[in-house]
Amino acid sequence: MVKHVILWKLKDELDPQQKEQVKAGIIEGLESLRGKIEGLMDIRVYTKGLSSSNVDVMLDSTFESEEALKAYSVHPAHVAVANSKVRPYTAVRSCFDFQL
Repeated sequence: MVKHVILWKLKDELDPQQKEQVKAGIIEGLESLRGKIEGLMDIRVYTKGLSSSNVDVMLDSTFESEEALKAYSVHPAHVAVANSKVRPYTAVRSCFDFQL
C-alpha cells in the first residue's frame, strides 16, 4: 500500500468566509472520489487544524500501489476536482508519498 499526503496553504487574498467555502468544496470534491477510482482505498480531507498548524488543508489518501497512485494523478475525475476546487485557491502545495 501507498500513502499520499498533501498539505495546502490557501491563498492569502481569500477572506475567512471564502476560505471556509473553499475548504468545504475541497472536502466534497476529493472525498467524492471514494469508490470511483480503481486502486484508491481511502481518501480523507482534514481542515480543522490546531492553532499551531501552518497549513489550511490536509489530504490523507491510501492506494493499493504506486501504480494506482500514478493512475489517480491523471484520472479525469481527480483532474476535474483538482482543477476546479483545489488549484485555483491554493498558494502552496507540499506532498509526501510513502510505502506502508
